[in-house]
Amino acid sequence: MRRRVRVVLGVDVGSTNVKIVALDADGHVVARVRRLTPRGPDGLSIDAMELFDLLEELVIAACGDDYAVAAVCAAGIGEDGVLVDVGGRPLSAALSWFDPRRTAVFDDLAAELPLATGLGVATDPARTLVGWAWSRSRLGDVPPAEWLALTDFASSRWSGVHFLSDTLAARTAAWRVESRTWVQDRVLATLGALELLPTVLRAGELVGPLRSQRLRAAGVLAEDAVVVAGGHDHPIGGWGVDQLSPGAILDSMGTAEVVVAQVKSVPFPVYDGLDTGPGIGGGGLTVLRVEELARNVAWASRDQAVAAALQKMLNGDLQPDEYLNSHVFRPGAAGGSPPCYTPDAPTEAVSRASAVLGALAALGGQAIAHISALMPPDARVFTAGGWARSRGWIEIKQAVTGREVTAIAEPETTAAGAALLAANMLGWRLDPAVTLTHHAVPAVPHL
Repeated sequence: MRRRVRVVLGVDVGSTNVKIVALDADGHVVARVRRLTPRGPDGLSIDAMELFDLLEELVIAACGDDYAVAAVCAAGIGEDGVLVDVGGRPLSAALSWFDPRRTAVFDDLAAELPLATGLGVATDPARTLVGWAWSRSRLGDVPPAEWLALTDFASSRWSGVHFLSDTLAARTAAWRVESRTWVQDRVLATLGALELLPTVLRAGELVGPLRSQRLRAAGVLAEDAVVVAGGHDHPIGGWGVDQLSPGAILDSMGTAEVVVAQVKSVPFPVYDGLDTGPGIGGGGLTVLRVEELARNVAWASRDQAVAAALQKMLNGDLQPDEYLNSHVFRPGAAGGSPPCYTPDAPTEAVSRASAVLGALAALGGQAIAHISALMPPDARVFTAGGWARSRGWIEIKQAVTGREVTAIAEPETTAAGAALLAANMLGWRLDPAVTLTHHAVPAVPHL
């Protein structure tokens, strides 16, 4: 049999899709696979074992007949997870971070939830501690042994080491970022016991050997294959871009728009309105800001004429009018507040579409400016995600903000960042430019 080439795998467990990228020892992307994230009939819950089976299927598909896994690192959803039994099997489905049932759970918790400082994130229904409380309420006769984040679930099973990535601990609203300690009162009020929390590992840290009967039988494991701790998707994608251009800002645009950067030296806490987590690969902090994107466009698209105009503008086939820089559209915000037009908004579809995209571009521009205040003055802005490949949208963003951006050519930035982390653990010194090959998108004047 022909000898397989050793590769590192980066996994991205996303809200919509699960992706895997394979890199060879020269940093080239040699395989890229994706499937829809497996959700239940409600479109919200995830069976962690079904996700695990899918990931093993994707590893086999990515390796094919040519490659063998030397290391794997998983990044993904920040807040979702499951309580597991002593055998590591989930005791319920994972409650998604966007599940509307979280609001009722949070409302019941809010009055009794101990106050805490130094968390790095706001306490709201999306946080992991709400999932802790919900999972406890659904327990049957089998006692829980531990809590596992959905993103870390496969890595924990492969390695036999139950752990929590530090960038995911930062999403719980019960972990102090600077001191790296749990807020015990909050854990007890929601999860019920500190003993249910696994060991917290830093992103990029070695977890242990990768063991899987299925992967071994398929011939896709190197003899010394290992698991590397990953974590929250956006920080890991941002870290990868930071390796490409130190001090860079990543504007990742998908379901939401997430602007993220690695801040090397700034006092904690940072600014209101920014989520803060541990830095990756060498201290400092990760800062990020999240803004609604796709939900606002979907709301405006209920009007078919507006939907058609939006699509043409995003494709670059229709120029927006003077309402691009108006304030007649008010975007919905995190937490579910609905979008709306102001009473003086025009009725013409082109003008409404212009107002929607202009408002969203301005919101993303504010997020970039917010984080830019913490960065070197020459910090470059990179874009990634599905929206980054929309010519019309990039032109609109640059017209509204007056800021040049550089598009990342690699479509799976988070998975590629996770693969680069895995490569670092093996001592492979890869050139991130080879992996993330980019091209400049020229700025255009203000409209």
